[in-house]
Amino acid sequence: MSASSFPARCADAARQRGDSIGGTAPRGTYWVLIEYRGGWPVNGFDGLDLDPDVKTDVFNAARALRARILLIRRHGKRAREGSAHWAVMHLGGPGNLVQLWGTWSEDSDLLGIVSALQRCTEASASSRAVQNPLVLVCAHGQHDVCCAIRGRPVAAALDQRWPECVWECTHVGGDRFAANILLVPDGVYYGNVDADSAVGVVDRYLSGRVVGEYLRGYTDHGPMEQAAIRAALNRNGPAGRFDYTIADVAVDDGLWTVRVRGRRPNQTDLDVGLRVSRSDPEYLTCRGLERAVASRIGVVSVRPVDAGTR
Repeated sequence: MSASSFPARCADAARQRGDSIGGTAPRGTYWVLIEYRGGWPVNGFDGLDLDPDVKTDVFNAARALRARILLIRRHGKRAREGSAHWAVMHLGGPGNLVQLWGTWSEDSDLLGIVSALQRCTEASASSRAVQNPLVLVCAHGQHDVCCAIRGRPVAAALDQRWPECVWECTHVGGDRFAANILLVPDGVYYGNVDADSAVGVVDRYLSGRVVGEYLRGYTDHGPMEQAAIRAALNRNGPAGRFDYTIADVAVDDGLWTVRVRGRRPNQTDLDVGLRVSRSDPEYLTCRGLERAVASRIGVVSVRPVDAGTR
């Protein structure tokens, strides 16, 4: 197939098509972060030249909890001397956002991740002091060039404002929505941001206000629930990360109805109507060799729930 058969960039093509970002956050509540200052292989952690036994133990421990392993690095800082960091993050729910940290200089030091994952499942982990979330910006150019072209300027702008909590990371999913931001352990995905919008989005998030416009979803919910919460935010304006919960999900003849319940007294419950459609076959990543079909979740209606039917 000739090079001219492919779009110039997957993120450019997705914007031209108007691909919806709602409901596209990969599901998960555990993350393993490993600072790696060298070049990132195309397949991230899987491609690192580490002790095979250590690598297997970390991989198996993460897989048992469906944890995503991401390589991280500070923006623009590539010095390789000194110990690097690792972290285990867990989204346990409101008031239970866990961050466990360690350092490594030898491969065997990464075995601390295995015990940290176990501690994340224990009740005592929730007693840790509240910490600001990490702001991860996908800048994995070896995986998809859009992640580098769009992600690195976003990482630079955010690092200038919040250098203590901003990291570049490997592939988080959804290359065509670059630049992508993932906040952990909060489990919040934003997409389609640039340097200017990213600063505003993160600033509002850190002050307790989630913006619906760039929200791909919350990772503790499925796609339909994510899209419904985004619709609620777009209708009612920004709200806190845990201000909305899902009360009910029903489907009838292809129409999904998701009841979004507000946790605060002044928030009206909403019934969000959604339909799923399929895109035409498209190249969804810059590295894609074949066209693929993507699901698209469309918002049909957003209706307040009568008090008598709640």
